[in-house]
Amino acid sequence: MTITLVLVIAMAVLFSCGVYLLLERSLTRMLLGFLLLGNSLNLLLLIMSGAAGRPPIGGSSEGITDPLPQAFALTAIVITFAVSAFLLALIHRSWKLSRADEVEVDEADAAIGRDRDDDPADDDPEIDTDPEAAQNEEATR
Repeated sequence: MTITLVLVIAMAVLFSCGVYLLLERSLTRMLLGFLLLGNSLNLLLLIMSGAAGRPPIGGSSEGITDPLPQAFALTAIVITFAVSAFLLALIHRSWKLSRADEVEVDEADAAIGRDRDDDPADDDPEIDTDPEAAQNEEATR
C-alpha cells in the first residue's frame, strides 16, 4: 500500500467515526465527533495537496510545494479550535444548569414532524389538496 492510500483510509475512518459521533444525543460525543471531522478535513487537505516538493526558498520556482493547501489546513485548524471552544462552553453551561449533557427531544418539534409525515402535500407540491380550487383555476384559463 502506498502512503496516500493509507492516508485516504485513515481520513475515511475518521470521517465516518466523526459523523457517527455527531449524530449522538450526548453533547460530549458531539464535540468528539466534530473534532474527528476537523482532523479528517485536515487529512483531506494534506492528501489533495499532492506530492511533497522543495521548499520555496531561493533557487528556481520549479518543483516547489504549493503553500495554498497548507494555508487552508491552518485556517481549518483555527476554525475547528474556535467551534470546539464554543461547544465546550455549551457543554459546561448545560452541565451547570441540568447536570446532564444529553439533548432532550423537543415535543413541539416532534409533533410538527409527525404532522408533516401525515400530509402528502408537503412532500410533493404538484399534489393539490383542494379539488374546488383546481376546478376554479382550470375554469379561469
